[in-house]
Amino acid sequence: QVQLVESGGGLVQPGGSLRLSCAASGSIFSIYTMGWYRQAPGEQRELVADITNGGPTNYADSVKGRFTISRDNAKNTVTLQMNSLKPEDTAVYYCKTDLDYTTAYGRRRYLEVWGQGTLVTVSS
Repeated sequence: QVQLVESGGGLVQPGGSLRLSCAASGSIFSIYTMGWYRQAPGEQRELVADITNGGPTNYADSVKGRFTISRDNAKNTVTLQMNSLKPEDTAVYYCKTDLDYTTAYGRRRYLEVWGQGTLVTVSS
């Protein structure tokens, strides 16, 4: 069907940078919004940033000016560049997208897809 594969998480010191990438694959017809969410231990999952097909972006207040989201529509990928990382950015980061895909019978269906998550740890 459709899969999202994330990469780029890891351990970084405060003030450092990480780059997360997410690639969508499968019988994709059209991708609408692509975004990144995160969930810290004991917390609810929250939106970090998202970007529409046309390009407008949306950021959580806590990451504005530090994180940048971008997408490559030709490659069905979305990237989150994270700079000036803080310990409070520590969380599992999830890629999410909503899209239309083509079924085995040639029909178009809408779907929301989540990645498996990648851990980002900001610590000295």
